Amino acid sequence: MKGISFPIIKTKGTSGVTYDLSSVDERAKYFYEKVGKEIDDLKQFMQKSTFVAYMMGKKLAGKGTYSKLFMEIFGKESAVHLSVGDIVRAVDEVKGDETKMEELREYMERNYRGFISLEDAFDAFLGRDTSKLLPTEFILALVKREIDKHRGKVLFIDGFPRSMDQVSYSLYFRELVDYRNDPDVFVFIDLPEQVIDERIKYRVVCPKCNTSRNVKLLPTSKVQYDKDKKEFYLLCDNVECEPVRMVGKEGDEKGLELIKDRLMADESLIKETMKLYGVPKIYLRNSVPVEGAFENVDEYEVTKITEFKWDEKNERITSRDIEWIVNDDDGVPSYSLYAPAVVVQFIKQLHEVLIK
Repeated sequence: MKGISFPIIKTKGTSGVTYDLSSVDERAKYFYEKVGKEIDDLKQFMQKSTFVAYMMGKKLAGKGTYSKLFMEIFGKESAVHLSVGDIVRAVDEVKGDETKMEELREYMERNYRGFISLEDAFDAFLGRDTSKLLPTEFILALVKREIDKHRGKVLFIDGFPRSMDQVSYSLYFRELVDYRNDPDVFVFIDLPEQVIDERIKYRVVCPKCNTSRNVKLLPTSKVQYDKDKKEFYLLCDNVECEPVRMVGKEGDEKGLELIKDRLMADESLIKETMKLYGVPKIYLRNSVPVEGAFENVDEYEVTKITEFKWDEKNERITSRDIEWIVNDDDGVPSYSLYAPAVVVQFIKQLHEVLIK
C-alpha cells in the first residue's frame, strides 16, 4: 500500500535445502524447517483454545489461500475460513425455500438485535424494500449462525469489517457472536497492485471444486495446449477433484480496471483500521524489495513467471520459469512471494501474539 511500510519478516533458511512449494509433501518439510518450533507450540495451544483472525487485505490479497495453508499445516478440522460475502450469498439461496426461510426466521428471532425491526430487516434481505440497506446487525446474526456450526475451531474472518461503520463492531466481535473468550488479532496483508493485476488477468477456476490457480503465476501440474485456440490451459490437479479444464472469468482480461474503486475503498479501510488500539496486529507482506532480498528470503520463495511453449515438431509442451520483478505501490522494484512464505510470516508473528 502506498505510503505504508510493512516490516520484513525473515524467512530465509539455514539448511541450504530447496523445496518445491507446489508440492504438499515438500511444503510440509518446508514449514517444519522454517517454523517447526512455532508450529508445535501453536498445536499445543490449540488443544485447549482457539483464536479469531480478521483478515484485512484488498481483493485477491490471498486471504482464503493463507487460511487454507494454515489448515494444511494444523489439520483441516482445526480452522474455518468464513467469507462474510459468501455467507450472505449462500443464505440468498434459501429465499425460494419456505422450509429453510422459516428456519432462518426462527434463528433470527432468537439472535437478531438491531435498530430496525426484524420485519424491516427481512424486507431489505428479500429485496422487498430497496430503500433499506441490509443492516450490519442482521449480517452479524448470519455470521453467528454459520459460526455455530464450527464450534471449537479457529476462525479466519474474511470481509468483516467491510466499512468504517463496522469497525467498532469488529472490536467486540467475539462477544457479539458469543465465541468464548478467545484471543483475536487483525491480520493486515500488503501486496502490490501490479501483482493483483496479474492475478486477475490470468486466474482460472475449476468449475467443479472452485480451486483457483493462475496460468502464469501458479499453474497446476497438468497443462494442456488447445490447438484450435492456440492457447495453453490448466487441468485441475486437486486430489479431491477430477482433471477438468479450469476456466477464466469473463472480463478478467481487463485486470485492475474492473475493481479500481473497490481497491481504493479497501486500502482506505485498512489504513484506518491499522490505527486501532487494544487488538494485536500481524503484518504480512507479499513482496520484498529486490535490493537485499536474498538476505531475508530464499530464492525459491520468490514468485517466478512460468512461460509455456508448444513444440510443434514433437507435439509437446515445454516450459521455463523466468524472473519476475514488479514495482510495489511506492515504485520500489520488488519480488513477489509465494503464499507459503507469507504463511511463515504469519506463523512467526502469531506465535509472538499467542505464546506468552
